Amino acid sequence: MASFGYQVLGFGSGGASFAAFDADYLIVAGGGPGGPSPGGGGGAGGHRSSFPGGTKISLDAAVIPITVGAGGPAGSGACGTGISKGENSVIGLAAGDFSSSAGGAGVNNVHPSGTDNNDGGSGGGTPHQGSTGGCGNIGGYSPPEGNNGGASGGGNYGGSGGGGIGAVGSNASPGSGSSGGAGGNGSANSITGSAVTRAGGGGGAAWNTGGSGGTGGTGGGGNGTKGPNAPKGGDGTDGLGGGGGASGYGPGGGQEGGAGGSGTVIIRIPAADAPGDLSVAPGTNSIATDGGDKVCIFTVDGTLTLA
Repeated sequence: MASFGYQVLGFGSGGASFAAFDADYLIVAGGGPGGPSPGGGGGAGGHRSSFPGGTKISLDAAVIPITVGAGGPAGSGACGTGISKGENSVIGLAAGDFSSSAGGAGVNNVHPSGTDNNDGGSGGGTPHQGSTGGCGNIGGYSPPEGNNGGASGGGNYGGSGGGGIGAVGSNASPGSGSSGGAGGNGSANSITGSAVTRAGGGGGAAWNTGGSGGTGGTGGGGNGTKGPNAPKGGDGTDGLGGGGGASGYGPGGGQEGGAGGSGTVIIRIPAADAPGDLSVAPGTNSIATDGGDKVCIFTVDGTLTLA
């Protein structure tokens, strides 16, 4: 529905007034990476959507910048050197940025990496012999953008799962043969006209062969692996904001966890409000039609032009 009586000066519109109108959105941030040696699963990128039936956003400028959050890099080596959270996704409205929060990494301040990066849109899990998982919904949104990561107790030899938009990450199982916790599941959404499940958390890893790596959550979460000589954790799926899976114990003390998956931004414009010269840039992004509505899909940073 158009927002009557509210006009802003349209950037790039030659000084003509621009009439704001409402549209549905889905915004998913970049997922967090899984941790090493053996680590916790990465948290999914924050997931927010008005579709169907939620509060829409007001498109209040002729040109709107869009940022699609990248997934967090997993780093390298036993200490996960260079590991960091994913990146936020942002719709740059004139009234202020509308964002979702990056997924937390599968590490915390107990881990040798020493960085408390595991809070996020959904929280990351924790390494073996770790503690409580990262907190989700760090943006403080209602409804929440994600869930907490799982826990891994001091006597456990597995990492916990990262949180997803649909569920918290699972705890590591107890004991020296501990298995990694599963990542929290994502959530399906049909804003494009077809149901797609996004924002699943990454699975935690296992130290010993007696355990098993945790499965990634539905919606792009990467699987965790098990040691010894563990392979790299599974990457989160790009475009879905999935958390990376963690890696079990390996040569030299640990292997890389999986990287987080990149997010997405989708804006669904009602047929009655869609301008004839609607466009998105760059060409990697796209516009589809569903039931007459225009569905603008961003997989990389770009702009939405409305006038």
